[in-house]
Amino acid sequence: MSSVTRNLNVEFGGGLEILFNHQRQIKLVVSAQGRNPTVRDLIKKLADEHINERRELFIEGDTVRPGILVLINDCDWELRDELDGELEDGDVVVFISTLHGG
Repeated sequence: MSSVTRNLNVEFGGGLEILFNHQRQIKLVVSAQGRNPTVRDLIKKLADEHINERRELFIEGDTVRPGILVLINDCDWELRDELDGELEDGDVVVFISTLHGG
């Protein structure tokens, strides 16, 4: 069974960029064996490979924490099957925290 890969542009806002080495944008390759990669695969890759500290501020279980908006090509991920939404080559996935300290 071959691996299916997708080249993605991932962006962070609302303070999440701090968790990702102060990067507001990163380019990633996400893959899955024998199927199209999903948002679930992307979240796992981000949490496992790109966050060194305070992982719990981004991920809860196998999804993002409540209060983080996820947009795929400027469309709410709820319209694209959330975690099970399949990703396409060139997709822009944006994670925005709506929780701010004060």
